[in-house]
Amino acid sequence: MAPDRPLRPATQSDVAREVGVSRTLVSFAFRGAPGVSAETKEAIFEAARRLGYRPNAVAADLARKHRSAVGLYLMDIRNEVYADILSGVRVALPQDGNRLILSVSRSVDGVDRGALESLIEARAGIIIAATLLDPDERVQELAQIVPLVSVTRPVPGVDSVYSDDVVGARAATEHLLTLGHRRIAHLAGPVYDGHTIRRRSYQQTMRDAGLKPQTLAAEDFTQEAGERATMLLLKQPEPPTAIFTHNDQLALGAREAAYSLGLSIPQDLSLVGYDNSRIAKLHGIDLTTVDLHAAVLGQRAGAIALERLGNPEGPIADERLTPELVVRNSTAPPPLQT
Repeated sequence: MAPDRPLRPATQSDVAREVGVSRTLVSFAFRGAPGVSAETKEAIFEAARRLGYRPNAVAADLARKHRSAVGLYLMDIRNEVYADILSGVRVALPQDGNRLILSVSRSVDGVDRGALESLIEARAGIIIAATLLDPDERVQELAQIVPLVSVTRPVPGVDSVYSDDVVGARAATEHLLTLGHRRIAHLAGPVYDGHTIRRRSYQQTMRDAGLKPQTLAAEDFTQEAGERATMLLLKQPEPPTAIFTHNDQLALGAREAAYSLGLSIPQDLSLVGYDNSRIAKLHGIDLTTVDLHAAVLGQRAGAIALERLGNPEGPIADERLTPELVVRNSTAPPPLQT
């Protein structure tokens, strides 16, 4: 029978007794500090595996007086674009290095102080935030408590990596104009700092074409909100022949609303989304959308976070990616009768 052991997690002291060395030497071995021979290190690691010892990363950070963990805040895990950002961040972080602590907003509109505070309480050395809806001032204050990388949204004075929404929204709107549409509506999200650029770019592009913009703000950024808002647009005396939405989720809601009213896409209504999420690429969906390169945003955010951990006083990063319009089967010229 195996010898009786305490019903508790193994500690560095247990490993030290097993090998016959000091606990300090065990600590040095797991921290990669000099002064431990290769033979002793191998014996320590073997004993740790045998005893089921796992290093306490938080305790190690406390001992080093250095926070190595990277916190990742996601606004909405139901939106596939955030899964792509997560994948990108994981690619950027070394597998045997920094811990990644994930926190997802629990609130409907994505403003969740608790989700952010949980990362601070977990002693994250830096937070990658995708996407914060707080005012710029609040984000700047938070960055004074713990370093922060803002993803998808530029925040002055804070490390940021984002896609150029002016370029992306203009490309989407010009695509519909080129097809011959004149009654083009924009289904926007709620108004938050840093999240009105697509709306304003659409409006300016419409004015430049000599047309009147029509913007409707959905209750939030979800498919359900998109469906409700699109119903209002399509029941007007002169409904739009095309809708450009703030994100793919809203576009999927617009699609459901159109079908429920007996309309066909793109024969009766053209749709353009934003994000190029995986569901937009599915056969039968084939959504024309703007690719903001979510995975690349995640990779760059992870790289910036590591650079900031290594150089806390370095210059502020401000990286702007160029989005790309991806044309699929949800857009076509407007119906002849209009």
